[in-house]
Amino acid sequence: MEPTHTFQAQLEPGGPSFMPTQIVVVPPLMLEALGGKATKRVTGTVNGHAVRLALLPLPGGGRYLMLSKDLCRAAGIQLGQHLTLSLAPDPQPDYVELPAELAEALEAWPEAEASFARHSGSMRRAMARHVASAKQAETRARRAVELTERLALNGHPFRK
Repeated sequence: MEPTHTFQAQLEPGGPSFMPTQIVVVPPLMLEALGGKATKRVTGTVNGHAVRLALLPLPGGGRYLMLSKDLCRAAGIQLGQHLTLSLAPDPQPDYVELPAELAEALEAWPEAEASFARHSGSMRRAMARHVASAKQAETRARRAVELTERLALNGHPFRK
């Protein structure tokens, strides 16, 4: 198991221009301790709350972590505040936690499961998030069936 590296940082506004959000810039020494630019994902805690996050590239070098509004709310942090991060390289960077509806649909349709496995980790996470983000069970089930149908036909997961 990789050692955990702890540091303090400030929550800043940032992220892609089309999606303003809150970020934490990872200091260069911490980035090197985490494995440098070869490390794409990390696990650990932000103010004691468990996280699995991507290390995203900054223009001009360096890396940052994008923190969701839900995580910030749960951790009780706002822009400008300092937070404590304890991070380690993710031992399973391509692991995707599947919502039950999607796992069941993929298991029932081997062609879709094979197509799902061929996609990148980030695309598999996007598909899982698409299904899991629905509030009602019927909507989650419908999204899972639509996704697996498109995957089984080797189509794009989000386009009809």
